[in-house]
This record gives sequence, structure tokens and C-alpha cells, in this order.
Amino acid sequence: VQVGQVMRSFAVGRVVESTLDGYRPGDALVGMFGWQDYADASAKDVLWRVPLTEFPLSYSLGILGINGMTAYFGVTRICQPKPGETFVVSTAAGAVGSAAGQIAGLLGARSVGIAGGADKQRRCTEDFGFATAVDYKAARTAEDLAASLRQACPTGIDCFFDNTAGVVADVVRHQLNPGARIALCGTAAVPGWDPWPLGERVERHLLNKRAMMRGFVITDHVDQFAAAQAQLASWLRAGALRFREQVLFDLSQAPGAIALLFEGRNDGKLLVRVGSSER
Repeated sequence: VQVGQVMRSFAVGRVVESTLDGYRPGDALVGMFGWQDYADASAKDVLWRVPLTEFPLSYSLGILGINGMTAYFGVTRICQPKPGETFVVSTAAGAVGSAAGQIAGLLGARSVGIAGGADKQRRCTEDFGFATAVDYKAARTAEDLAASLRQACPTGIDCFFDNTAGVVADVVRHQLNPGARIALCGTAAVPGWDPWPLGERVERHLLNKRAMMRGFVITDHVDQFAAAQAQLASWLRAGALRFREQVLFDLSQAPGAIALLFEGRNDGKLLVRVGSSER
């Protein structure tokens, strides 16, 4: 992003005026519209139309948007948990992690969360229905974290939804069961990639345990967005899927929101509302 350019960002909003066929005033759209009150956008900037008007617009940036669908595809297409299996997810109290754990639970798996802090650990079980959760911040060493994880997963780990990489992922891989599946969604624990960091070798785990680790991004599944949103919406209507969001008001809050997010002090999906107060 160059000085003077609009900061890139996903956003949801309504069409005010249009010269493009198929787009009318009032249409709700999700796209790369940036940090601004009004976006002069073209069709290539639009990711999808908001199909479900019964839910708040903000849900299209969270549980019915990138976060919910990332969780859905990572769980159902890569991890594919079976009833009774143990499913572990890192950043489990976050917008993606909490949805992933709940979806795995709806498919019959036993969900175990890894989260930072006692409040987020409690949120995993009380708000999102995880069987149990581990507070990685309470562990003084990797060995302490490994012991806590063994206690939470006494029969080993069958699926791992990895949002962090780093030490947490290293610990999880040591407790994988044969045939385990890993969905690699994010690398939030790695501070930088220049120079490229060196770490634990993963190959022996994957080889000996006949495990599978696959990276993915949400755009891999564009043709299945509508079906994913329909299933997520069905679970929401039934009260089977819970979602938290924290909304800051006014565009001036956006720079501080980034710091809030990376410091882990947000309470659910972090959003900034600009313009009207419409939900």
C-alpha cells in the first residue's frame, strides 16, 4: 500500500449508485472496498452478494463470510473429522477457531481448543461448546504445554486445525494419531519470513504417522461459497452455531483496531463500522 492510497480491507456495504448492469441501489455486497466511507468500485472488487438478508450485514464479514467459510472448508474438506475423533484447533476462541471447533462438534468429533488466557479458555467451553480447552499462556515451557495437551487429549489427536504454526503446532504434532489430518490455515505465531525461520522438522511425524498436512485459502472454494453459507446459516437458525463480534464505531478506530487484534485483546470478530448504524 503506497502513501496516499486507501488501506486495503474486506468490507460489506450497500450500493448507493450504479452504472453497472446487475447492480442496483440497495444491493448488499462484500468486497475489497478498503478503509473508506464510500468506495468507487468495479465488478472485480466485488467478492459476492449478501444472499441472506435475515442476518445482520456484519455477519457477512464473520460467521457467514471469510471466517465462517474458512472454518467450514478447513473442517469439512481437509480434516473431515469422524464421530468420536479428537479435533484440536489453535486460536480456538477466535472467529475462525471457534467456528471450526463447533463445526467439528456438529459432525460428531470431540473438540479441544488451544487459546491464550483463562478467559478465552473458559469461552471455548462455556460459549462455544468445546469438550475442553488448554491455555497455552499458562504453560511456562513447551513441555508444560505438551503435558496439558496430553491430559486434554488422552487418546491422541486425529485432526488439527492449525491457525498459528510455531511452538503450539510443534507440540500438537508430537501427539498425532496414525492417519491424522492437519488443515494449515494460518501462521500467526511466526513473527516474520525474512529471513526464513528455521524450526522443528515435520517430515518424520507425517511419515511415521501416515499423516496429511494441507494448506488452503478461502479462494480455493469460490464455487462452493453459496452452499457453505447456506449450511452455516442453517446451523445459526437452529442455535447450533454461536458467534461473537466486537464492533468499533467510526473509521478513526481502524488503526487502533489492528493493534487490538494482534495483541489478542479483541472479544470476537473485530469490525469497524463506518457510515450509518444499520446492522
